[in-house]
Amino acid sequence: MRISVAWLKEYLAEDIPAPRVIETLNRIGLMVEGQEEQNGDLILDIETYANRPDTLGHLGMAREVGAALGVKLKSRPWPLVETTLRTADVVDVQVRDEELCPRYCGLVVKGIKVGPSPGWLRQRIEAMGLKSINNVVDVTNYVLFATAHPIHAFDLEKIEGKKVIIRRARKGEKLLCLDGTDLTLHPEMLVIADEARPVALAGVIGGMHSAVTEVTRDVFLESACFDPVSIRKTRKAAGLQTDASYRFERGADVSFPPEAAIMAASLLCSFGGQATKELVDLYPEVRKKKELILRHRRIIDLLGAQVDENFVRKTLEDLEFEVDPQQPGVWHVRVPTWRVDIDREVDLIEEVARFFGYDNIPSVLPPLKVVEPIPDKKREKLARLRPLLFHQGFNEVINFSFSDSEKEKILQTGLEPVEIRNPISSRASLLRTTLIGGLLENLAWNRNRGLDAVHIFEIGNVYSRVEGQHVENLNMALLSSGPLAEPDWTGEGGEAGFFLVKGTCEALLMYLRYEPFSFMPEDHPLFEPGYSLSLSYREEKVGHLGLVRKAILDAFDIRGEAFAAELDLERLFSKQPQAFVFVPVAKFPAIIRDVSLVVPKSVSYEALKRSVEMLSLPILEEFRLVDLYEGEPIPADKISLSFRFVFRHSQRTLLAEEVDKAEKKILSHLMRVHQVQLREKGG
Repeated sequence: MRISVAWLKEYLAEDIPAPRVIETLNRIGLMVEGQEEQNGDLILDIETYANRPDTLGHLGMAREVGAALGVKLKSRPWPLVETTLRTADVVDVQVRDEELCPRYCGLVVKGIKVGPSPGWLRQRIEAMGLKSINNVVDVTNYVLFATAHPIHAFDLEKIEGKKVIIRRARKGEKLLCLDGTDLTLHPEMLVIADEARPVALAGVIGGMHSAVTEVTRDVFLESACFDPVSIRKTRKAAGLQTDASYRFERGADVSFPPEAAIMAASLLCSFGGQATKELVDLYPEVRKKKELILRHRRIIDLLGAQVDENFVRKTLEDLEFEVDPQQPGVWHVRVPTWRVDIDREVDLIEEVARFFGYDNIPSVLPPLKVVEPIPDKKREKLARLRPLLFHQGFNEVINFSFSDSEKEKILQTGLEPVEIRNPISSRASLLRTTLIGGLLENLAWNRNRGLDAVHIFEIGNVYSRVEGQHVENLNMALLSSGPLAEPDWTGEGGEAGFFLVKGTCEALLMYLRYEPFSFMPEDHPLFEPGYSLSLSYREEKVGHLGLVRKAILDAFDIRGEAFAAELDLERLFSKQPQAFVFVPVAKFPAIIRDVSLVVPKSVSYEALKRSVEMLSLPILEEFRLVDLYEGEPIPADKISLSFRFVFRHSQRTLLAEEVDKAEKKILSHLMRVHQVQLREKGG
C-alpha cells in the first residue's frame, strides 16, 4: 500500500515528523518496505495485513499512528451546495438482492463541468501511482485512497429510465468494461443496471456505456457495501483486479457509505456542481456492532507479560473501540464497524500486543503440563490385532463407508441400512451394513488388473437401523482368494482355502485371549450351504465365516472361489478376555497317543472336542486333529479323523497304566455319545 506522509498528516491533530511516522508504523506491525521522494512528499510502501482493509486508506493509517502516539484525529467538514430537488425524485434506486448488497447509497451532483483536476488533487492521485484523468474520476479515486472505501460515478444522462437497479446478471448479458474488456455475464454476478442493460459490475468495475466524459453534466454517485465472497468470485470469473475489488473482497465498512458519498459530492460541489437533497440510503437490515468480552487474566496468560489494565483500556479506546468495565479485570468491548478482522477475544489481545510492543514480551517458553492419555482398551487391542493379521499374510485395505440398494440386495445381510439424505451419487446412497461388500470390490478390482492372489482385511464401522435407531458397530472382515504364494522351483504355492480364514480367526481370538471359543455350522446368506460357520465366544455369537456364494461372486464379476469372515469387534471387545497366566516349562515328560477314529459325517470336530473337554481329565494336556481321510475302505457316510492326545502330570512322571485308563475313558465316551469306531490297522 502506497501512503503519502503529507496526506497522512492531514488527518492528525499534530505535525509528526516523517521518521517518527515510519518508526511508529514499524513498531505496530505495519512494516515500511520502501520510501521515495516525490514532488516534495515522502511516499511510503507499506506491507499491510490481508485481513485489515481499513489500513488500505490514509484515514485508517492515520488512526493507527494516532493511537500509537496518543494523537487525536482531525475532523473535516464536507459541506454541500444543494439544489431544491430530492435524490429520490431524480433517480429511482432499487436493490433486488439484499444478501449481496446489504447497503446502497446514492447522490446526484448536477451541473458539473468535467475537466482537469486542480493541482492539489492531481498531486494526491499521482502520489498513489495513478494518472490523473479528470476532476470527477479523480474525486472517486481520492475518496478511495483517503478512506479505503470505493465509490463510483455514473453519467446520469446515460442511465436509461433514470433507474439504478442492483440485481444479479441475467444469463448471456454482456458488459463493455471501462478497460475495454467485453464480458459475458452469468447469474452469479451482481451488476448495477439501468432499465435496459447492466452498466457496471458491482464492486469491481464500471461500464463504458455509463462512463463520465467531457460532455457529462450530471453524475450519480454510488457508495455501497457488497458481499466480499461475491466480489471475489465475480472478480476471479471476470479475470479482473481493480482497486475497488481489492478492498471490497476484504470487507468494507458497512457504516461508511453515506459519509463517502457526501465527501465525494462535497468535492464535486467545490468544482461548481450542486447536490440533490436527501441522500438515498437503502439499508434494510441494520448491522449491530460486534460485542466481545475481554479478560485481563487472559491477556497475561497469552502474552506471558504483565500488561497494565489502564494501558489495555487506553489502547483500545485510542483505536476507537468502546470499552465498558463489567467487573474488575473484565471489559465489555464494542468493535468499530471498520474493524472487520475482529471476531474473538484473542483478536483484541493481538491489538494490545501490537501496541504494547512485541519486543516487550519475554521470549520464554511457558511450562507445559503433559496430561497422561486416557487408556483406550479398544485401540490397544486393534494395535495388537493388525500385526497378527499381517503375519498371517493379509494386507489391510480401507474402503468408503458407502453402499447402495443394489449392493445391499445382493449381500442380503438382513440388516436395515441407513439412508443418506444428500448422497454424492446413487452408488453412495446408503451406509454399508457389512465390510465384505467392499472387500469383494477390492478383489474384483485387483483381478481385473492381473493380480490373482488377494488376501486382505479391513477394520471399520458398519451401520444399520434397529427399531428406528441408528446403530454403529466396529467390525473386522477377512477375504482370501487365489494362490497363497508365487510358484517357484519347489512347486506351486497352494491355493487359499476355508481353513486359512478359520485358522486366522482362531489365532486372533487366542492371541487376544478370548477363549474358549467355538465354531458351529450355521447357514448364512453370504456363504454357501455346508461351508458356513458361526463363531461364538462364551456361547455368544461374534462372527461368521465361510465360502462366499457363487451368486454373489457372479454379481461382482469374480471368477474362482473366495473365502471370507466377519467379526463383530464391538461385541467381542465388550467381553472380558481371560487373564494372562504364566505357566512354567514342564519338568516331566509327556506321553503321546495317536488314535484314528471312523466318525459319521454328521458329527463335527467341534462336537468331538466339546465331548472330550467335558470329561475334565487333569492329565490330558492337549487334544488336536492331525489328519483327515475319506474314501476306500471308509464308508461313504463316514470319515476318518486322526487325533493326537498329549498326556502329562505336573508333579511326576505318568505311568502307562494311567494313560491307558484315560485313553479308554475318552474312546468309550466318544463311542457312546457319537457312535464313533476305532479304525483298525489297514482298514
